Amino acid sequence: MKTNMADAAIVELIEMAFEARKNAYIPYSGYAVGAALACADSRIFTGCNVENASFGATNCAERTAFFKAVSEGARDFRAIAIVGGVWQGQDEKPYSVKDYAYPCGICRQVMKELGGDDLTVIVARSREDYKVWTLAKLLPEGFGGWQ
Repeated sequence: MKTNMADAAIVELIEMAFEARKNAYIPYSGYAVGAALACADSRIFTGCNVENASFGATNCAERTAFFKAVSEGARDFRAIAIVGGVWQGQDEKPYSVKDYAYPCGICRQVMKELGGDDLTVIVARSREDYKVWTLAKLLPEGFGGWQ
């Protein structure tokens, strides 16, 4: 899919998502996710997944980034990059990345409400290997808030 974002801006978001992934708290699944959310005013908010023994209290990286942004007054979002990987330990390659880390249904709903159909969603396995979507393609016939 084409986007109005420059390749350099996409790669910057991907790199920030990889950096955010390092902070993931994943004692149960071992699957770390990082996200970087770009706002219209050039601010970027990052998030990681935070697991909890009460699985319903777990929060995904995408929602962490959105909730941080909203709590800081951001309301106009342009794009989000999402990366994932299975934790392998403290070595040269601490993560195993086989597939793209697509957002779950709850995250897609939050993105719909806060970002809208035109939000650019980037899923990446590396800075060179990524796919770009609009949220409308990832959540067809979705319903949103009051925007």
